[in-house]
Amino acid sequence: MTTVRIYVTYKQSVFDPQGEAITNSIHSLGHDEVKGVKVGKFFDVTIEEGDKPVAETVKEISEELLVNFNMETYSYKILEEK
Repeated sequence: MTTVRIYVTYKQSVFDPQGEAITNSIHSLGHDEVKGVKVGKFFDVTIEEGDKPVAETVKEISEELLVNFNMETYSYKILEEK
């Protein structure tokens, strides 16, 4: 079994309203050194070994379900292999 963390974030060209609100809140706390915050989400997926490579399964799950390609992009990393 392999556990993979899939990260989904806004593309660089897409305005991130949550990130902007958090940045403003951080500034109100006096931390003007913070220049920006990007908000995203992640999914921990456990995949049982099968006919497909893990990378292919992750790609299919991400592209067919988790990511809105008009606004988002994704990356992943393997957390654990058993």
